[in-house]
Amino acid sequence: MTVRRRNHYDVTDRIRISHPGDVAAECGRLLGAVYADLDRAALAQAFEIFGRLYAGRLPGYVGCDTWYHDAQHSLDCALAMARLLDGQARCPAPSEPLGARRALLGLVIALFHDAGYIRRDGDRAANGAEYTLSHVQRSADFLEAVLPQLGYAAEAALAARIVHFTGYEMPLDAVDVREPRDRLLGFLVGTADLISQTADRCYPEKCRDFLFPEFELCGLAGDTPRADRPLLYRSRRELLVGTEHFNNRLWSERLDGYFGGVHRYLGVHFEGRYGGRNPYVESIRSNLERVERAVARPDVERALSRRPSVIGSARLREILDQAARKPAPRRGTHPLRARAPGSERSAAKLR
Repeated sequence: MTVRRRNHYDVTDRIRISHPGDVAAECGRLLGAVYADLDRAALAQAFEIFGRLYAGRLPGYVGCDTWYHDAQHSLDCALAMARLLDGQARCPAPSEPLGARRALLGLVIALFHDAGYIRRDGDRAANGAEYTLSHVQRSADFLEAVLPQLGYAAEAALAARIVHFTGYEMPLDAVDVREPRDRLLGFLVGTADLISQTADRCYPEKCRDFLFPEFELCGLAGDTPRADRPLLYRSRRELLVGTEHFNNRLWSERLDGYFGGVHRYLGVHFEGRYGGRNPYVESIRSNLERVERAVARPDVERALSRRPSVIGSARLREILDQAARKPAPRRGTHPLRARAPGSERSAAKLR
């Protein structure tokens, strides 16, 4: 399978993962096709809040200033989550039927799983990357604050625990989520996070140019070790050399390990398309092959020549303003605003 792909597009080169509206529409299309009672209003509101948060237009927050963990990564993660949910729902006999409400909760968690990188007014950090080692708990706090606005107050505390499946701030066994369907949701969110970032078209370049500076700011990389945390990488080249080993561990310990191989639902989602092959897996393999070739050469800069750009607060404001200037769709035709019968929001707890 060969897909000619642009930097700000998903693995199929169809969806602009730099544009919240495009990702929201595709997520609504996918989940709406398998859940007739999907709460489209809550979905639209979640993406609207996301846009304001990352653009620096949500009161109390300064917007996205990290490079690797930018708006595009979170949108890419949400799209991967929607595809996983679609594949899970389409299995001939899904072991853990989720239902529309739980599925939308998982999508919202995926969308805001890195919200903790966004600095709040009054934070002392000069850049959100300084919260690398605490960002998951900060994301949990944000989810607890935003979910009641979406009609999900009853699930806010649960979401604050589920989001820890995306991080390393606590052992996975310590994440207190016991209901099997909720644990499955956490495995799906954790998988979407890892799959989306490692399948990014510019993943090797982003590790070198964006992730390393973030690690420097939080004390995980650079020349000067700190007493309170390990120094993982002394140079960008060292980070790239360790990328293959890091990815092998991701697959053995998390994707195929703790998360139980739920990435297989992507295969169900893509069944009948792309010659039966998985674009995410193909992209990950291609990225790791590029890294392997690059580290074998002394001139990594020339070996990894793609030039990614960051979708931070300033660029996202441009994208949102441009979208706002477009003519509004005819009434009743917007993929997120059109509501299916029986899709009224319910505040009842998940069953």
